[in-house]
Amino acid sequence: MPVKGLQELREAVAEHHRGRLGIDCEPDDVLIGPGSKELMFLLQLVYYGDLVIPAPAWVSYAPQARIIGRHIRLLSTFMEDDWHLTPEQLEDLCKQDLGRPRILILNYPSNPTGRTISEERLKAIAEVARKHRVVLLSDEIYGLLHHEGAHRSIVPMYPEGTIFSSGLSKWCGAGGWRLGVFVFPKRLRWLLDAMSAVASETYTSTSAPIQYAAVRAFQGGPDIEHYLQQSRRVLHALGCAVTDRLRKTGAEVLAPHGAFYLFPDFSPLRDNLSARGIRTGPQMCQRLLAETGVAVLPGSNFGRPPDEFTARLAYVDFNGAEALRAVESIPMGQSIDEAFLREHCGRVMEAADRLCDWMETTR
Repeated sequence: MPVKGLQELREAVAEHHRGRLGIDCEPDDVLIGPGSKELMFLLQLVYYGDLVIPAPAWVSYAPQARIIGRHIRLLSTFMEDDWHLTPEQLEDLCKQDLGRPRILILNYPSNPTGRTISEERLKAIAEVARKHRVVLLSDEIYGLLHHEGAHRSIVPMYPEGTIFSSGLSKWCGAGGWRLGVFVFPKRLRWLLDAMSAVASETYTSTSAPIQYAAVRAFQGGPDIEHYLQQSRRVLHALGCAVTDRLRKTGAEVLAPHGAFYLFPDFSPLRDNLSARGIRTGPQMCQRLLAETGVAVLPGSNFGRPPDEFTARLAYVDFNGAEALRAVESIPMGQSIDEAFLREHCGRVMEAADRLCDWMETTR
């Protein structure tokens, strides 16, 4: 197969992104790889510069940079800012060393928080990035799982300096298929060519059956749109239900905009947790697993301080096919109630109950 990807697939990807996200691109701007993770690694390998990561952030960004030997700048974000980077933070960083080459990763909706970036803030970040010639890697792999179907991309706001990243695993429910997509601005075509040169000497090309299947996915159609609409309904209802349950314990947590993650902060329960000998986020998660069987990841895995009582919850431990069949009986526009969630997403609801009951024993 061609190193850069099947031509028919690159055409489908370009058409998909022009029509859905307003990204002005052609098939020659598209690079296909065996998962977006591999493409991110190759990008850092061929582009010499710092990697700027707003934290909390997905767990693989920083380790990839360390493997290659790139300098990492972690920028701590805050709940009051939706756990996302502010343009002021980016401006302050760029002023520290003017002209230094940098790649800034933006991930929205976010893993681990489920929050997205407002259009207003995206525009402000784009202005700062343009001013300082920062290369943006816009990781939008959860974009089509925005719960309201209202995802907006930064690419049209800073088209000359933004690389779009996505894949099949999340929005298409194709975890393990290992197909990633990068869309480059024409000004950065040299990066695409450099990455494909390295690809030809490493993985060679992406699996042919996966690429042919992906053509159908990116061509879209009424059946895929309906699947996305119903998936969003279930995930939205489940995310909001778990959010409400967590808040009753005293935890601080923002409701998700998309994807299937929550990032609660249990710091309001710090004194009671400390009384039980729990003084760090990792200790909290280890004790929770040992005493309830509920598995969550501490915020420290995502770049947060170990003494912060944040954690990431992923709420997808249920039979998706069964839930999608059942939701067909609920008219569009009608809310999904707790009875539905307990019947068809029972493991997640039970996990939330166990977690919250365990937390409430600390009060």
